[in-house]
Amino acid sequence: MRRRAAADPPLERALAALRDALDATGAPWMVIGGVAIIARGVRRMTTDIDACVRGDAITPERLVATLATHEIEPRVPDGLAFARANLVLLARHRPTGVDLDVSLAWTHFEHEALAAASATRYGRVEAPMASAQDLIVFKTIAGRARDRDDVAALLALHGATVDRARIRERVGQLAALAEEPAMLEGLALLDDADARGRAPAPTPRPRPRGRGKPAARTTRKKRRG
Repeated sequence: MRRRAAADPPLERALAALRDALDATGAPWMVIGGVAIIARGVRRMTTDIDACVRGDAITPERLVATLATHEIEPRVPDGLAFARANLVLLARHRPTGVDLDVSLAWTHFEHEALAAASATRYGRVEAPMASAQDLIVFKTIAGRARDRDDVAALLALHGATVDRARIRERVGQLAALAEEPAMLEGLALLDDADARGRAPAPTPRPRPRGRGKPAARTTRKKRRG
């Protein structure tokens, strides 16, 4: 375990502390949310850390106790009771002030996603991160404007390799499980990406004659952060 220097960015220090704590439990876990999105190549900002740990592999009591040994403590009153009731521990890394949300994963999809997670670097810290495909599912069901931007960016980067049919199936299952049909609205981004993929290539325009060589022209596309 690398000794963490005080000069390391706060988010990396907090992520390293979370990694060391959750690795010590032996329970399968992974990073989701903004940190994982960035680790998968999307250029954007984040100030907190979201993770999930397999719910049938650890109790909330053990989770809280283990995190405390790495200076990660509940950030709400009676955080343990909140975690039991809501299946998410709202915590904070005391040395850096970085907030961490650690969810207890119980659904079949989450267990599949945990099995598919891979060790990936965020800055100088390596930790298990959700795959791009599973991040698209997480972000689609979340449904906020920021989440839709993340889905669009992930599709732009990884659209050629993700299984769209599986994404649709998992989002449908989770929407039914939560009895929230509005979660399906996020699939419109997949529809748009599919439509763009099926669009025919534009027909090249014939070069005008007798006007000499046209001047070169470049177009710079803006990247979405």
